[in-house]
Amino acid sequence: MNSRERVFAAFGRRTPDRVPFQFDLCKSLIEHFSSVYGIEADYTLSYYEDLSYRISANKLRVKMGSDCVVVGGEVARDFTPQVIGGITTNEFGMHMMPTDLYVEVVKCPLENAESSADIEAYRFPDPYAAGRMEKAVRDIARFGKDYFIIGDCELSLFELAWHLTGLEKYMVDMASEEDYIETLNDRVEYFTSGIAEQLVKAGVDAIWLGEDLGSQVSTLISPSMWRERFRPRHERIIKKLKALNPDIIIIMHSDGAVAPLLDDFIEMGIQVYNPVQPNVPGSDPKELAEKYGGRICFFGGLDQQAMMPRGDLLEIKKDMHERAAILGKNGGYLMAPAHIIQADVKPETVEGVLKIAASL
Repeated sequence: MNSRERVFAAFGRRTPDRVPFQFDLCKSLIEHFSSVYGIEADYTLSYYEDLSYRISANKLRVKMGSDCVVVGGEVARDFTPQVIGGITTNEFGMHMMPTDLYVEVVKCPLENAESSADIEAYRFPDPYAAGRMEKAVRDIARFGKDYFIIGDCELSLFELAWHLTGLEKYMVDMASEEDYIETLNDRVEYFTSGIAEQLVKAGVDAIWLGEDLGSQVSTLISPSMWRERFRPRHERIIKKLKALNPDIIIIMHSDGAVAPLLDDFIEMGIQVYNPVQPNVPGSDPKELAEKYGGRICFFGGLDQQAMMPRGDLLEIKKDMHERAAILGKNGGYLMAPAHIIQADVKPETVEGVLKIAASL
């Protein structure tokens, strides 16, 4: 099997020749391995900075052993990020500050919004702006015959909305039923739907929707509030995408303890759950396989939060084999770290993980 066939077999719940594998690298690891392999890093600047590392360095990614290529929306061709004192103002008007591991929003463009009129007055980026899909189209043409192509639309609804206002303000105002919240959610839905539709038309095999809906212990908002506010919006987006391509595979990403929403995901027509974050309630592989195996596929599961930084390859190997045997029995599993591999993971640990993955 080639990589594309391997992932399709897994997501079709057929047994592939080995468990397929996907991974993303942070900037410092991209730069390290670019030097090791003599391959240009080839960064793709996303409209939201942390997504940039999901959709960059695809040539390097497949050389190192990924069965998947990830593409997504770029900044508009006519937009140049403004950098002052190390703080970048992105296309949404968010002020972004880099840290050792992530890029954080330190000022939100709608932090003072009080009404629907304030939202209407805000200039939202155009999802159809020229240049959005240049590298996505290029990489689909370059890799699409041999590799499974994922179109990344994380920060789909809830998460993109609160990044525009700030989390505390958004949560309080949503609970208070401030009228501007639904106007903002409408604008966010339009943007994400536009990006996703273009990726489907460009020829991706799957769309990766995403919200971080959970903390380490529970969902961030109640399941009932999520069902009222966000499930119908996701269902509308999925319906549009399936109308464009009935065979498109829908992946839902959510960090944290979101097991109470998995039945909803299945009912909505989501076929793959990511990242199966370890070490949170509801993510035990055996429990997931027993309760949901055969109804939804799994993507992720490897602990990059604590296990990979420790660098104990015997511990990592044991965990990878157990997850492959449980979640990948009779297909249904794309193995991956539960997040972008960060700078606290040593390059030799990354190399060890990739060798183990190739032997599964």
